[in-house]
Amino acid sequence: MRYRPISPALLVSELTERITSITGRRRIAVAIDGAAGATNTTELADALVDPLRIAGHAVLRVSANDFLRPASLRFERGKEDPDSRYGDWLDLGALRREVLDPLADEGSGLVLPSLWDPVRDRATRAERVEVPEGGVVLLDGEFLFGAGLAFDLSVHLWLSPGALRRRVPDAWALPAYARYEQEVDPSALSDVVIRVDDPKHPARYEP
Repeated sequence: MRYRPISPALLVSELTERITSITGRRRIAVAIDGAAGATNTTELADALVDPLRIAGHAVLRVSANDFLRPASLRFERGKEDPDSRYGDWLDLGALRREVLDPLADEGSGLVLPSLWDPVRDRATRAERVEVPEGGVVLLDGEFLFGAGLAFDLSVHLWLSPGALRRRVPDAWALPAYARYEQEVDPSALSDVVIRVDDPKHPARYEP
Protein backbone atom coordinates (compact mmCIF):
# COMPACT_ATOMS: atom_id res chain seq x y z
CA MET A 1 0.00 0.00 0.00
CA ARG A 2 1.30 3.46 -0.90
CA TYR A 3 0.82 6.32 1.53
CA ARG A 4 1.36 10.03 0.93
CA PRO A 5 2.61 11.99 3.95
CA ILE A 6 0.21 14.77 4.81
CA SER A 7 0.11 17.40 7.51
CA PRO A 8 -2.88 17.42 9.88
CA ALA A 9 -3.90 20.84 8.53
CA LEU A 10 -3.79 19.69 4.91
CA LEU A 11 -5.71 16.54 5.84
CA VAL A 12 -8.51 18.67 7.28
CA SER A 13 -8.47 20.85 4.16
CA GLU A 14 -8.65 17.87 1.79
CA LEU A 15 -11.45 16.21 3.76
CA THR A 16 -13.38 19.47 3.86
CA GLU A 17 -13.06 19.75 0.09
CA ARG A 18 -14.16 16.13 -0.32
CA ILE A 19 -17.23 16.64 1.86
CA THR A 20 -18.27 19.88 0.18
CA SER A 21 -18.02 18.17 -3.21
CA ILE A 22 -20.71 15.62 -2.31
CA THR A 23 -23.83 16.33 -4.35
CA GLY A 24 -27.26 14.83 -4.80
CA ARG A 25 -27.90 14.48 -1.07
CA ARG A 26 -30.16 16.65 1.07
CA ARG A 27 -27.97 16.02 4.13
CA ILE A 28 -24.54 14.43 4.48
CA ALA A 29 -23.37 11.76 6.93
CA VAL A 30 -19.61 11.47 7.47
CA ALA A 31 -18.06 8.70 9.58
CA ILE A 32 -14.55 8.81 11.04
CA ASP A 33 -13.63 5.35 12.29
CA GLY A 34 -10.66 4.18 14.32
CA ALA A 35 -9.55 2.35 17.45
CA ALA A 36 -10.73 4.21 20.55
CA GLY A 37 -7.94 5.80 22.52
CA ALA A 38 -5.34 4.86 19.92
CA THR A 39 -6.49 7.07 17.04
CA ASN A 40 -7.67 10.67 17.06
CA THR A 41 -11.13 10.20 15.58
CA THR A 42 -12.64 12.79 17.91
CA GLU A 43 -9.96 15.37 17.23
CA LEU A 44 -10.24 14.98 13.46
CA ALA A 45 -14.03 15.22 13.50
CA ASP A 46 -13.86 18.30 15.72
CA ALA A 47 -11.28 19.91 13.42
CA LEU A 48 -13.67 19.63 10.47
CA VAL A 49 -16.48 21.59 12.11
CA ASP A 50 -15.30 25.16 11.56
CA PRO A 51 -14.02 24.69 7.98
CA LEU A 52 -17.32 23.14 6.97
CA ARG A 53 -19.29 25.94 8.59
CA ILE A 54 -17.13 28.51 6.82
CA ALA A 55 -17.95 26.65 3.61
CA GLY A 56 -21.64 27.23 4.31
CA HIS A 57 -22.73 23.94 5.90
CA ALA A 58 -24.58 23.52 9.15
CA VAL A 59 -22.64 20.91 11.16
CA LEU A 60 -23.66 18.55 13.95
CA ARG A 61 -21.10 16.49 15.85
CA VAL A 62 -22.13 13.06 17.09
CA SER A 63 -20.03 10.49 18.94
CA ALA A 64 -20.74 6.77 18.74
CA ASN A 65 -19.62 6.65 22.38
CA ASP A 66 -22.93 8.33 23.21
CA PHE A 67 -24.80 5.44 21.59
CA LEU A 68 -23.40 2.58 23.63
CA ARG A 69 -25.73 0.06 25.21
CA PRO A 70 -26.36 0.15 28.97
CA ALA A 71 -23.67 -1.37 31.16
CA SER A 72 -25.88 -4.35 32.02
CA LEU A 73 -25.77 -5.35 28.36
CA ARG A 74 -22.23 -4.26 27.49
CA PHE A 75 -20.68 -6.05 30.45
CA GLU A 76 -22.91 -9.11 30.51
CA ARG A 77 -19.82 -11.26 29.82
CA GLY A 78 -17.47 -9.09 31.88
CA LYS A 79 -15.88 -5.69 31.40
CA GLU A 80 -12.94 -7.03 29.41
CA ASP A 81 -14.53 -9.34 26.87
CA PRO A 82 -13.20 -8.52 23.38
CA ASP A 83 -16.10 -10.20 21.57
CA SER A 84 -18.58 -8.04 23.49
CA ARG A 85 -16.52 -4.94 22.72
CA TYR A 86 -16.62 -5.83 19.04
CA GLY A 87 -20.24 -6.82 18.62
CA ASP A 88 -22.31 -5.78 21.62
CA TRP A 89 -21.18 -2.42 22.94
CA LEU A 90 -22.45 -0.12 20.19
CA ASP A 91 -26.21 0.22 19.79
CA LEU A 92 -26.26 0.04 16.01
CA GLY A 93 -30.04 0.08 15.83
CA ALA A 94 -30.30 3.30 17.82
CA LEU A 95 -27.53 4.95 15.82
CA ARG A 96 -29.27 4.04 12.59
CA ARG A 97 -32.74 5.03 13.83
CA GLU A 98 -31.86 8.25 15.65
CA VAL A 99 -28.99 9.64 13.56
CA LEU A 100 -28.70 8.17 10.08
CA ASP A 101 -32.29 7.47 9.04
CA PRO A 102 -33.36 11.10 9.66
CA LEU A 103 -30.60 12.23 7.27
CA ALA A 104 -32.02 10.26 4.35
CA ASP A 105 -33.67 12.25 1.57
CA GLU A 106 -37.07 11.15 2.87
CA GLY A 107 -36.02 11.57 6.51
CA SER A 108 -37.22 14.18 8.98
CA GLY A 109 -33.83 15.80 9.50
CA LEU A 110 -34.37 15.61 13.26
CA VAL A 111 -31.29 13.96 14.75
CA LEU A 112 -30.74 12.82 18.32
CA PRO A 113 -27.15 13.89 19.10
CA SER A 114 -26.75 11.52 22.06
CA LEU A 115 -28.70 8.69 23.64
CA TRP A 116 -26.81 7.14 26.54
CA ASP A 117 -24.22 8.46 29.00
CA PRO A 118 -21.83 5.52 29.48
CA VAL A 119 -20.21 7.08 32.56
CA ARG A 120 -23.41 7.69 34.49
CA ASP A 121 -25.07 4.76 32.73
CA ARG A 122 -28.31 6.52 32.06
CA ALA A 123 -30.15 8.22 29.23
CA THR A 124 -28.82 11.65 28.27
CA ARG A 125 -32.33 12.98 27.65
CA ALA A 126 -30.94 15.07 24.80
CA GLU A 127 -33.33 16.89 22.51
CA ARG A 128 -33.40 16.31 18.79
CA VAL A 129 -31.57 18.78 16.58
CA GLU A 130 -32.82 19.74 13.15
CA VAL A 131 -30.20 19.29 10.45
CA PRO A 132 -31.19 21.54 7.53
CA GLU A 133 -30.69 20.74 3.88
CA GLY A 134 -26.99 20.87 3.10
CA GLY A 135 -26.17 20.07 6.71
CA VAL A 136 -23.40 17.66 7.69
CA VAL A 137 -23.33 15.19 10.57
CA LEU A 138 -19.80 14.22 11.65
CA LEU A 139 -19.82 10.90 13.49
CA ASP A 140 -16.73 9.42 15.11
CA GLY A 141 -16.24 6.07 16.79
CA GLU A 142 -14.92 2.54 16.39
CA PHE A 143 -16.27 -0.52 14.55
CA LEU A 144 -18.54 1.71 12.45
CA PHE A 145 -18.14 -0.08 9.14
CA GLY A 146 -19.42 -3.40 7.89
CA ALA A 147 -22.65 -3.30 9.89
CA GLY A 148 -24.90 -1.76 7.26
CA LEU A 149 -24.74 1.85 8.47
CA ALA A 150 -25.16 4.28 5.57
CA PHE A 151 -22.54 7.03 5.20
CA ASP A 152 -21.88 9.48 2.41
CA LEU A 153 -18.18 9.59 3.24
CA SER A 154 -16.27 7.04 5.28
CA VAL A 155 -12.84 7.79 6.74
CA HIS A 156 -10.76 5.12 8.47
CA LEU A 157 -7.78 5.91 10.68
CA TRP A 158 -5.53 2.89 10.29
CA LEU A 159 -2.77 1.67 12.58
CA SER A 160 -0.19 -0.96 11.78
CA PRO A 161 -0.45 -3.96 14.13
CA GLY A 162 2.68 -2.89 16.00
CA ALA A 163 1.44 0.67 16.49
CA LEU A 164 -1.94 -0.60 17.60
CA ARG A 165 -0.33 -2.81 20.26
CA ARG A 166 1.76 0.09 21.51
CA ARG A 167 -0.96 2.70 21.60
CA VAL A 168 -4.26 1.02 22.41
CA PRO A 169 -5.10 1.72 26.07
CA ASP A 170 -7.11 -1.48 26.52
CA ALA A 171 -4.76 -4.33 25.63
CA TRP A 172 -7.53 -6.84 26.32
CA ALA A 173 -9.45 -5.37 23.34
CA LEU A 174 -6.74 -6.21 20.78
CA PRO A 175 -8.56 -9.39 19.63
CA ALA A 176 -11.60 -7.22 18.84
CA TYR A 177 -9.53 -5.03 16.52
CA ALA A 178 -8.01 -8.13 14.94
CA ARG A 179 -11.51 -9.44 14.21
CA TYR A 180 -12.48 -6.09 12.69
CA GLU A 181 -9.49 -6.21 10.35
CA GLN A 182 -10.08 -9.82 9.36
CA GLU A 183 -13.87 -9.88 9.08
CA VAL A 184 -14.61 -6.36 7.86
CA ASP A 185 -11.34 -4.98 6.43
CA PRO A 186 -12.39 -1.38 7.11
CA SER A 187 -9.68 0.04 4.88
CA ALA A 188 -11.23 -1.70 1.88
CA LEU A 189 -14.67 -0.29 2.72
CA SER A 190 -13.54 3.29 3.37
CA ASP A 191 -13.51 6.18 0.95
CA VAL A 192 -10.44 7.64 2.68
CA VAL A 193 -7.77 5.75 4.62
CA ILE A 194 -5.27 7.58 6.81
CA ARG A 195 -2.30 5.86 8.42
CA VAL A 196 -1.78 7.32 11.89
CA ASP A 197 1.11 5.33 13.36
CA ASP A 198 2.51 8.77 14.20
CA PRO A 199 -0.51 11.00 14.85
CA LYS A 200 1.55 14.14 14.24
CA HIS A 201 2.64 12.85 10.83
CA PRO A 202 -0.33 11.09 9.19
CA ALA A 203 -0.20 9.62 5.71
CA ARG A 204 -3.08 9.27 3.24
CA TYR A 205 -3.50 6.07 1.27
CA GLU A 206 -3.14 6.60 -2.46
CA PRO A 207 -4.66 3.70 -4.48
